[in-house]
Order: sequence, then structure tokens, then C-alpha cells
Amino acid sequence: MPSRLSYRSPVSVHRQAGRSHWGTLAALLVIALGLGIGYWLLSQPPRVERRAAPPPPAPRVEVVRPDTGAVAPVIQGYGRVVAARQTDVAARVGGRLMTFNEIAEPGRVVEDGAALATLDASDYRLAVRSAEAALAQAEAELAVERGEQIRARSDYESFGRQLSAERRALVLREPQLKSAQAAVDSAKVALESAQLDLARTEITAPYRAMIQERLVGPGSEISANTAVLSLVDVGHFWVRVSLPSEELTWLDTGEGDFPGASVRLTSRGWPAGAYREGRVFSVLPDLEESGLLAQVLVRVDDPLALENDAPALRLGDLVNATFEATPREGLIALPTPALRDGNRVWIAGKDDRLQLHRVNVVYRGEERVLLDADASALNADQRVITSHLGQAREGMALRIADDGQDSDAITAGTREPRQGATSDDAAPRPEEASS
Repeated sequence: MPSRLSYRSPVSVHRQAGRSHWGTLAALLVIALGLGIGYWLLSQPPRVERRAAPPPPAPRVEVVRPDTGAVAPVIQGYGRVVAARQTDVAARVGGRLMTFNEIAEPGRVVEDGAALATLDASDYRLAVRSAEAALAQAEAELAVERGEQIRARSDYESFGRQLSAERRALVLREPQLKSAQAAVDSAKVALESAQLDLARTEITAPYRAMIQERLVGPGSEISANTAVLSLVDVGHFWVRVSLPSEELTWLDTGEGDFPGASVRLTSRGWPAGAYREGRVFSVLPDLEESGLLAQVLVRVDDPLALENDAPALRLGDLVNATFEATPREGLIALPTPALRDGNRVWIAGKDDRLQLHRVNVVYRGEERVLLDADASALNADQRVITSHLGQAREGMALRIADDGQDSDAITAGTREPRQGATSDDAAPRPEEASS
């Protein structure tokens, strides 16, 4: 079967070549136009209208008024609770410990003279009976000797002669009478000693106290002066507080039987708002070894709160002590954050602009500082800044917190609020405040 050959005429071939030529030319023109527009855009940067930056807003600060007149510092310290009187009750005689009284348990409060424990008293009762017999024997011998003396005196008077004093004493048996009387006195002493030893077999409390610990058990054989119970006086405790020596000049440390300054004691383990009251009793003569601080003894009555509804002090407790200092005239008190480096304070002037003021510091504490009023030239009408400013400059504008209105200088330094915005919207955010 014969193949068919396709045939194109010269006219169709010429038309296809012309179309290809014009398409290529159109593409080149489009590319060239795009490149030209891009070059023009790159060569013409956008024009932005430059405006002056608005002035930074004035910082908002808090102020306080100086406290003048008779002022005192806030003196605080930490102290450890210690026993005012602690005793190990010992047996005065030896023997077998028979039993403890039912009140002689750790943690129990016992009254002065209360019976705590009893020793085996059999031997001591026998000693008392023996001493009683010896006393009876001595009294009998004294009676016989007195009879002999009566007979000797009768014989001497019937003799009718006067003898010397020494011979007369021998004739009248005066030495024998004195010896018999001395034997009676000695027997009485022996009896009293035996009775005292018998009484000492019962161990009693030397004062009102709380029992801390039993040191021996019932049935133990103990000798004289063996400790049996450990007691602590519940009448009062001491709180030993360490303070810098210079702070003692602000405290009334008491004198003799007169108590000193009042002290408020608090502890982290107590309920919120709970505290105990104490009084400065004395200042110890030695300094604390670690920090060379003075040691002040504070007396707290009824420390275990046995007679009142208050938190109890425990031996070894660490408490915070706040002392009532003696006020002094001619001083100014400010919060401690108001004092700046170089013994300066920042004052907000009448035009609400910053003033740097140098002061004379008399006392610097954790909560407040005291300044010499005359040397510092401060008064109760001035406004002292307590807020922090990163870059404080003399004369810089301020915005006083809780002020009724800002000054004209401050208003000029803040942005205009947008229409419909509230005063809170117009106020600068804390992070926008200038240091």
C-alpha cells in the first residue's frame, strides 16, 4: 500500500515564521519595560516627612513629709530564748529510788515544795529511832548527875569550910554536870540530823517549775547529790538579743529593780499579729564573739503563757525583738529609701522640679533614718522623694503621685491625649517613664 506524504505550501510556512518573530519581539519589549520600571522604583526612595520627637514624659514619683519633733529610731534585733533558772534536782541522801510522784512527768508544772520522788526511808527511820534512844540515855545520865550534884552540895555545906573556886567546883561535880549536859546536846543534834536525813528521802520542787526530763528511773540505787529531775523556772525567761553597741544609747536599759525599755517579740511560727511583751533587764558585759555585738537581756514574765492567752516562748526559740527607743528633739525622721548615696535626699520643689539636698545623718536603720534638723536644713513642709530615678538631674521635671494636678512644666512635657481618650490613657505607662 503506497505511503502518503504531507505537503505544506510555501505560503503557510511563511506565515508561521512571521508569527514567531513578532512574539519574540513582544516578549523582549515587556522585559525591557519591567526592568526600566524596577530601576526607576529603586532609584527613587520613599519620602517620609520627618517630625521632631516628642519630649519624654516626666517621671512619676512618690513623696513623703519629714517627721519632725521628738523622734526615735526603730531598733530591731534577733534573740534566742534562754532559761532564767534551770536546775537539776538531786537527792541529798543516798538510797534506792522507790517511786516518782504522778505529777513528776516531763512537761508538767509543779508548785514550790511539791513532792516529786521518794527514796527508801527504812534505814533512815532506824537511824531516827537510834538517835532518840541515845538522847533518852543522855537525858537520864544528866538527871543522875544532877542528883549527885545536889548530894555533893549538901555535903559541902555541912562540912562548914570554904574552899577555893577550883576545888569547890570539883567538890560540887560541876565538870561532870557540864559533860552530861553536853552529851544531851550532842544527842539532840544527832536526832535532828537523823530526822533531816529522813525528810530528805522525799525529793521536793525548789520553786514553781516545769519538769523537763527524768534523769534516772525508779528502782535505781543513787548516792547523795545524784541528779534525779531537770527543772526550769516558769516565772520568767530571758531573751538574749544582739545589738550594735551604738544603738544602746537609744535604749533605757533599766537600773536596779526598775525595768528598762519595752520590747515587742514576734516569731514566724506564731499566728499573724501575735506578739509578746518584755522589758530590757540588763546589758551583759561581754560582746558576742561572731559579730562583736552587745548582748541585751530581755525579761519576759509568764513565758509559757500559763496565765494568759498568748503564744508561748520555748527555750531555744529565735524571736524578732523590736525595742521602744527613747525619742530625742531636734531630729528629722525619713524612710530609709529616701536617703541616697553621698548622704543626699531628693526634694520635689514647689515647681515640681528635682532638688538634690545634702543632709547630716545621725542614725541609719533598716526602716528609717534620723537626720540632724539644723545641719540638714529640712522642715515638715518639704516633699522628700522615695521613688527610684535612674538618672537624677538637678531641675528635672517631676510628676508627683496622688497630686491634684500637674504643673504647667509637666503638662508641657507630656503628649496630648487623643480625642476621646481618658486621663488614664494620656498618662505614660510605667515602662515609658524616663529615668
